[in-house]
Amino acid sequence: MTDRTTRIRASHIIAFDGAQHRHLRDGEIVIRGEDIVYVGRRFEGEVDAEIDASGRVVTPGFINTHAHMAGSPLDRSFVEGGGPPELGYDTLIDYLMPRHALLGPDADAACLEYSFAEVLRSGATTCIEMGGELGNLPELVATYGNRIYYAPLYNSAAWYSPDGRTVAYDWHEQRGLDRLEEIAAEIEAHDGSCAGLLRGLLAPAQADTCTEELLLKTREHAARLGVPITLHVAQAPWEIDNMVERVGTTPVAWLREIGFLDDTVILGHAIFLGGTRWTDRPEDDIGIIAASGASVGHAAWVFGRDGMGLDSFRRYQHAGINMTLGTDTSPQNMIQAMRLAAIYSRAMEGGNPRATSAADVFNAATLGGAAALGRDDLGRIAPGAKADLVIFSGTSFNMTPLRDPIQNIVFSAETEDVETVIINGRTVVEDGLVVGLGDRAEEVGARVQRVAESMWSGMATVDREARTIDDLAPPSFRPWEE
Repeated sequence: MTDRTTRIRASHIIAFDGAQHRHLRDGEIVIRGEDIVYVGRRFEGEVDAEIDASGRVVTPGFINTHAHMAGSPLDRSFVEGGGPPELGYDTLIDYLMPRHALLGPDADAACLEYSFAEVLRSGATTCIEMGGELGNLPELVATYGNRIYYAPLYNSAAWYSPDGRTVAYDWHEQRGLDRLEEIAAEIEAHDGSCAGLLRGLLAPAQADTCTEELLLKTREHAARLGVPITLHVAQAPWEIDNMVERVGTTPVAWLREIGFLDDTVILGHAIFLGGTRWTDRPEDDIGIIAASGASVGHAAWVFGRDGMGLDSFRRYQHAGINMTLGTDTSPQNMIQAMRLAAIYSRAMEGGNPRATSAADVFNAATLGGAAALGRDDLGRIAPGAKADLVIFSGTSFNMTPLRDPIQNIVFSAETEDVETVIINGRTVVEDGLVVGLGDRAEEVGARVQRVAESMWSGMATVDREARTIDDLAPPSFRPWEE
């Protein structure tokens, strides 16, 4: 990256004053190389180039703290109807586990490229990718320019259901420990590569599939490598039941007992907590998370589509938990993630429109994600921050009339309103088009379509009851018949 200096003149800038976001009208941002060097009314120095963003809104790039980019495109037309009621409508066991058995590196590569383009279209400049092998991630980062935290999943056990009503565990403790060692070495080798855009993050898969030994060894490696940790927890009712039977308390309380929780940990989902409406457990899990300093990676849609949600975003936030946002499933759309987080919180608070504001979820998508990653150079427009920026139209049908840019973005904007995305000073979306994708959009989409069709046709071969894709995910309407 050169030291080329670029000035952006914009009608609306969501600028950071050192403590919080502010709405700067008719201001300027100056980028030198990959960093922001000036934010204010008027820059007096010389610049090499200018971007005219008059009539537009410039925000920090969004930070997606919970994504499965190598699989999420295949959730479409598959998991939206929920799983079996006997498993709390959860799709993990009967849908996602069989799907993983059918896919391989080629499918992962197809979905990853598709996802790189998809997340950029909604202004996500940083993503935690919880997937499998490193694969072609470095090449994709170089081509598309996304800021990626590579977080391959590993565990001590795999789920399965022997009867469609209960969940059991196939334990492989040594394999999990061996995989952790491999991943730690891989992160050490690649962390900070691709001009600093590819970073590492340790991701023991789920609290209930990991032994105490694996989690504590994860902490040791994370401290040595200086990387954060993410972990799925409290994402299903059967998880709580199994953990109470195994360790005598909730997953969150157990994580505290073994010394796992601190401010370097992002807890994915954390829905079914003790002390909330979703369980009959008395533990104050929200208080435990808040006291530990751990963050919550909230993905509103993946549970909202099944009629569930946090109890609620406002309650977690008021307890002092650092809230962040992710997409988890399809669509990988951070604008939607903000919108649904706010709306579901208001519903969970009994219809209180002031429970969670547009500013609350915008902060979670920017400053919250940056804090969870230990990055005070992300999620803000301020001197010294990385030049990760999103330029929204201010005059589109979705954004007009414009008085409060954050209200408009959270409650009205769509991906088509994202005109420009800049990461590390490099323009990666221009005029609404993903630069790295070029003219290959149909080709990339067709590749994912082929992967999906192969998965659908093979579902009966891996399903416990030999159910077809139409059995698991019945079509909305019957086929046309003459």
